[in-house]
Amino acid sequence: MNKEQLMESARSMRERAYAPYSKFPVGAALLLKDGTVINGVNVENVSFGATNCAERTAIFTAIANGYKKGDFQAIAIAGDTADFLPPCSICRQVLAEFCLPGMPVYLTNEKKEILELTLMDLLPYAFTDLEM
Repeated sequence: MNKEQLMESARSMRERAYAPYSKFPVGAALLLKDGTVINGVNVENVSFGATNCAERTAIFTAIANGYKKGDFQAIAIAGDTADFLPPCSICRQVLAEFCLPGMPVYLTNEKKEILELTLMDLLPYAFTDLEM
């Protein structure tokens, strides 16, 4: 799967987001090394601390489906923003827990442009267990 296909999967997920408070739907598509794509959406709660981001939804779903640390190949994140939409700091740290520093992270904007970064670009001084 190429980055455009992965991003289209993330974009299509936005309509499934539960974002009644922020009105800011986000979709994520997580590509696993076996070729499987697991999607995620943000799920809000009136108590914002109980909200879960699309990126973490995808990662946690992968873990619940039996995937392990190191099984992740790339992630695409899509919102409807003028600029590229990066993951929040909590999501960056969760990505650092399960993904290699050089894993591609694809971001998009309302013009459907795709910016390719690595996890290390997003979180250069990640707190990790150093086992990967």
